[in-house]
Amino acid sequence: MIEKKIIVVGDRVLIQPDESRSKTAHGLYLPQGVHEKEKVQAGFVVKVGPGYPLADPANLSDEPWGEQQSEPRYIPLQVEEGDYAIFMRKAAIEVEIDDQKYVIVPQSAILLVIREELIPPPIDEEETETD
Repeated sequence: MIEKKIIVVGDRVLIQPDESRSKTAHGLYLPQGVHEKEKVQAGFVVKVGPGYPLADPANLSDEPWGEQQSEPRYIPLQVEEGDYAIFMRKAAIEVEIDDQKYVIVPQSAILLVIREELIPPPIDEEETETD
């Protein structure tokens, strides 16, 4: 059996569109005109690319076909897997993978990211005094 591996390239982000129309799962209300004109859309980030590639001066030579001396380096993206992103629809490219609809968006088209982070419980001062 062959297993598929999805690799997102560069500064691109793979997003599963959120089909709910008037209110996002995080409580943001999108204006009615936004959906009518479909200028803005929201969804969950599934995968992200490695980021923006950095040029390595050591690899710049007169013979670009020669062996590379080092691994490529990247400036990482701000977006992470699991984030909820609101993005410009006109920059999105629709794809279908295993009968599931996704969009590929450059990070520059993402307007807002909502990230749920776990907050550690507060330390009770009474517990620390008894130790």
